Amino acid sequence: MASDPATTADHTRFAIGFDERDRARLHELWDGVLDSQQWSEGAMVRRFEDLWGGRHDAGAVAFGSWSGGALAALEFAGVGPGDVVLCPSNTFMATPLAALHLGADVRFVDCGRDDLCGTLAEYERAIAHHRPKAAFLVHIGGHIAFEVEAIAALCRASGVFLIEDCAHAHGASLHGRAPGTWGDAGVYSFYATKTVSTGEGGMLVSRRPELLEFATAFRNYGKPDHRVQGLNFRMSEFTAAIGVVQAERLDEIVARKNAVARAELDPVHPSRLRLPDGMVSGLYKYIVFAPLERSTGRVYDQPCHRLLGRHEDLPNTDWVAVSHSCAPLYYRPELSEDPPR
Repeated sequence: MASDPATTADHTRFAIGFDERDRARLHELWDGVLDSQQWSEGAMVRRFEDLWGGRHDAGAVAFGSWSGGALAALEFAGVGPGDVVLCPSNTFMATPLAALHLGADVRFVDCGRDDLCGTLAEYERAIAHHRPKAAFLVHIGGHIAFEVEAIAALCRASGVFLIEDCAHAHGASLHGRAPGTWGDAGVYSFYATKTVSTGEGGMLVSRRPELLEFATAFRNYGKPDHRVQGLNFRMSEFTAAIGVVQAERLDEIVARKNAVARAELDPVHPSRLRLPDGMVSGLYKYIVFAPLERSTGRVYDQPCHRLLGRHEDLPNTDWVAVSHSCAPLYYRPELSEDPPR
């Protein structure tokens, strides 16, 4: 009988989420791409999109990066120079930079101290004051913003195009619903450290067919008719093959990380971030509101408004930046186990 990986594997030692049991299968998929003589715009990208879209009950468009998907969504929303885009400051700089690249006027919103994500009260205030064209809602650390449903409803009622930044949120759910499906679009990152990683890459999800059509053209110079003024944000067939293998493991990865968190981390971290009923975190980060002797650092220790030299009053964001730590937690299965069938 195989040993219990939740108690024998070293989940505190850094590991990219790739499962070594899948190495032979990945090489088989790569051989198929080589044999196909189609290394881009082929069947493997469509297969990855179908897998990811199926998880989200939505359409999916693969990109070479998170930024490509974010720019496609912003362009579809008609964001241009001078248009206001709301953005939490507690996020990676990629989020505001996508809007700034289009000449938008980024206005930062504060986060909550319980979930590190934007709050309904902040979006209500900012929408009333700034009348934005679009807004980002960032899901931080692997869980979903606690007030996502109310924020999405507010944006719909206010005519604000909502983009969920799902870069951390692989495998999360709220009452069975996946991130990226409350707003007009959700954008995932598959950067090297993410729960599902392809080294580089991204995915846009949406339930709006016209947005999916636009995004598909945007990533490929606007082909075939060039009515969409996009550039090259394509994902290669080889990258997509890694995504297929990883996506098929996602439920197992999330279940294993949560099992380790409940058994080993929760008992020793009473000041951990606590989820509302019905929410599952993909546990990209295990967040504790206390200093830790052994930590992977903070999710973000420099808020975006500080990095940009801005002076908005965002007290919760500034508090979060210095008041949390992340306990090491990585997917590390026992390689002696048989692969799933």
